[in-house]
Amino acid sequence: MTDPTPHAALRGAVDLSSLVQRPPQSGTGAPPVSPGGDEIVFQTDDAGFGAALELSKTVPVVVAVWASWSEPSTGLVETLERLVRARGGRLVLAAADADRSPQLVQAFQVQSVPTVVAVVAGQPVPLFAGVQPDEVIDQVFDQLLELASQHGVTGQVAAAADADPDAAEQAPAEPPLPPLHQEAYDAIERGDFAAAASAYKTAIAQDPRDQMAVAGLAQANLLGRLNGKTLDSIRNAAAAGPDDLQAQLDVADLDLSGGHVEDAFDRLLTMFPKLDADQKKLVRERLVELFEVVGTDDARVAVARRRLTNLLF
Repeated sequence: MTDPTPHAALRGAVDLSSLVQRPPQSGTGAPPVSPGGDEIVFQTDDAGFGAALELSKTVPVVVAVWASWSEPSTGLVETLERLVRARGGRLVLAAADADRSPQLVQAFQVQSVPTVVAVVAGQPVPLFAGVQPDEVIDQVFDQLLELASQHGVTGQVAAAADADPDAAEQAPAEPPLPPLHQEAYDAIERGDFAAAASAYKTAIAQDPRDQMAVAGLAQANLLGRLNGKTLDSIRNAAAAGPDDLQAQLDVADLDLSGGHVEDAFDRLLTMFPKLDADQKKLVRERLVELFEVVGTDDARVAVARRRLTNLLF
């Protein structure tokens, strides 16, 4: 059991690009949160976690990784729901079924269910694993709120019953995605990453300035490269072949998908000087693509880009 105390500082980055798979467990029981959920307590999974990440910039998001075959985990999620709701919207709870969320399991380094983590301003905060007494969970929540306050995350979410019934009508509707972007998004949702990449390539051909399509293509390519591979197979191959460029490219993809952005960049940049011209070209192209996945305005990308430039010239 991990120490049920939030870490003093935020660390790492949750990035759900990884498609590293683990064998499915048996059992398909109903989610332990209230049917349908609301803005305070809701279900999430790999595909839908982006909304929780965005919400974590306003209010701390408690993530309960559970499994339908684990009675303790379903019971804990019910307890968490009750205790989160008692906080009046200062916390929210996202329940993620481990069997349906392998990317979240990998990103949060979940070793067993139930495991409870939090996300504050997009950054993970380990909380505890296993069932805990109510008073311990309340203490953890107090410390989590204090940590969130230190990072300026002090918002509050209204419960469904308290929400303005006219709010939905008053709020402007989000503009629809461009057709090719929607086509790519739908393809990613169904796991067809080649089709997603094709749609983004068409969008770029129509408008080379479409930076959203450029970033989307990089993401789709990363998803496609990781699809069907396992964490152990990637890491074992990289360990067995430190000079095997493809193995190192794969583990860089894995590192970046799990939020270890600097490790991914450093791995490829460290190899770069001893590669031949063709291999350098391949690594440079891969790095440029990974820069797009992370975001070209990210400080870690700026550091890696300068390092790559120095190596090239």
